Amino acid sequence: MDRSYQIGDQVLLIDTKRRQYLITLEAGGEFHTHSGVVFHDRLIDAPDGTSVLSSSNSTYMSFRPSMAEYIKKMPRGAQVIYPKDIGAIMMIADIFPEAKVFETGVGSGALSMSLLRSGANVFGYEIREDFANRAQENVKTMLGESALKKYNVKIRDSYQNIEEQDFDRAVLDLPEPWLVVPHLKDALLSGGIVVAYTPSIKQAIKFREAIANNGFSLAETIEVLHRGWHVDGEAVRPDHRMVAHTGFISSGRLLYK
Repeated sequence: MDRSYQIGDQVLLIDTKRRQYLITLEAGGEFHTHSGVVFHDRLIDAPDGTSVLSSSNSTYMSFRPSMAEYIKKMPRGAQVIYPKDIGAIMMIADIFPEAKVFETGVGSGALSMSLLRSGANVFGYEIREDFANRAQENVKTMLGESALKKYNVKIRDSYQNIEEQDFDRAVLDLPEPWLVVPHLKDALLSGGIVVAYTPSIKQAIKFREAIANNGFSLAETIEVLHRGWHVDGEAVRPDHRMVAHTGFISSGRLLYK
């Protein structure tokens, strides 16, 4: 398989201090930095993983961005869910190929991308048209236009109702997920899993109360902490900085009706 960069590809440039820059390759394009200019033509037709020199002979590594790297750098409207939380959500929700997934609050499309890459059919509700458009554009950029065939985004308020039925899974990323639960129980198949992502524990408590009162069981709430380690030969220590609390992930399974 040819892994060389082509015009229109997303490429992640990384300098010697590990600062990252996301560019879209263009014929004759230029990326200007404090360390000179990186000419796109030096990357077009070059293999993934190529190192390239700027006009001032500074070295930049280049890679196709991973999903996590793209999410951190992609254009956004709403605040995105951190990759560390997306990984946990995907496992807790047990996303599988061809799963019918209801997602509400699609935001910038970070979670949508992971759901789609796992082979799910995603039905997204978003109240802001600019967010919905941005999410679809980000999905197209990262996964290709074919991914949009399994991505059905509507400008809808999930606090009011859910039009579709027979969902295998539901992922809620909006301020008051407990308001979605009363009609979600009728849209989700028995045994289905709901996951809600909330910044505060008070939101998580209200969501847990709502699912307990609407036929869900096996409720859990977790948070994911991400601590890196500095490893330099025998010098090993935890990094001085870490991505600690970002949000709470709460889940439950729908009992047979």
